[in-house]
Amino acid sequence: MQEKVIVGMSGGVDSAVSAYLLKRQGYIVEGLFMRNWDAMVNNDTLGNPTLNEEICPQEQDYNDAKKTCEILDIPLHRVDFVKEYWDNVFTYFLEELKKGRTPNPDLLCNKYIKFDVFKKEALKLGAKYMATGHYARIEKNKLLRGVDTNKDQTYFLAQLSNEQLKDVLFPVGNLTKEEVRKIALDLNLNVANKKDSTGICFIGERNFQQFLKNYLQPKEGDIVNVATKEVIGKHMGLMNYTIGQRKNVGISGYQKRHYVCGKNVLKNILYVAFEDDESYLISTSCLLENVNFISSVHPTFCTAKFRYRSKDVPVELEYLDNKEILVKYKNGVKAVTPGQFCVFYLGEECLGSGVIKEIYKDNKKLWYL
Repeated sequence: MQEKVIVGMSGGVDSAVSAYLLKRQGYIVEGLFMRNWDAMVNNDTLGNPTLNEEICPQEQDYNDAKKTCEILDIPLHRVDFVKEYWDNVFTYFLEELKKGRTPNPDLLCNKYIKFDVFKKEALKLGAKYMATGHYARIEKNKLLRGVDTNKDQTYFLAQLSNEQLKDVLFPVGNLTKEEVRKIALDLNLNVANKKDSTGICFIGERNFQQFLKNYLQPKEGDIVNVATKEVIGKHMGLMNYTIGQRKNVGISGYQKRHYVCGKNVLKNILYVAFEDDESYLISTSCLLENVNFISSVHPTFCTAKFRYRSKDVPVELEYLDNKEILVKYKNGVKAVTPGQFCVFYLGEECLGSGVIKEIYKDNKKLWYL
């Protein structure tokens, strides 16, 4: 008996090739497109319409997914998770920004949308499996990095549980992006040369500062040189800046450029330092909250990523009584940022992750963070 698999069709090349590969393997394949954001009308926190867009990228993605499914001769379903996305992902995103932190909503989108309500919808459609176009692998109940190290997406899956990964397929995890593109081109798929999506999960590429004004009121405040304590400018709301940022800091009249090194939410101060002194970016440990382990292995020593594109760093993990973890990296790491996720690895295996809560240098909390 053939088994049914529901593929999350995003309108991109990775999900398109995933659907093709599964069909070739003999599965009964159906697509499911998720609408998680009301792109035509952005509502503010009171529910009032604030911005009408002439072009709706999400509808274009749906049309692309529909065309792909026609080419592959598979059905395409459509479902709305707008409320679930707002309640579980976007609200968290806004609350973290209010705290002066830099959240990564993509991990929560996977946790609460793609591998939760989407998976339940797949089961309603009679599927044995669900599949996505993530560059990752599952072998012997372990979440492993994708073969293409440049595209590996296990970082974004690191808040999932073992149960969420059960009966999940990642068809392109053993392929490189170049190989995926070639398959799409050979099939003459409509999305073969489509650009990869960027920006906030399901919200897309936008003018970030303008977009946030629909939901959070920016409050102007002082920009302070962390070394001299001198006020050297005005910031346009702490939510618009992240640790390590060098562009669009808003300081002029200096020969040296500045970078963002910290925030004080209570005093509404943005701290900066000169770019030739990166010491203010270096930390040697951090405290994690909301820790999630996919693996049953909870090591003392492993490697970690502090951002998606960052390199693996050797770390030591100290497990605290309150279920938080102190992560130590004696050689120092630049721009470890509160609100971001620290993801653990043991070789190829992704073990889990936690949210970065506090940053330390030589066992002292950094006062400007």
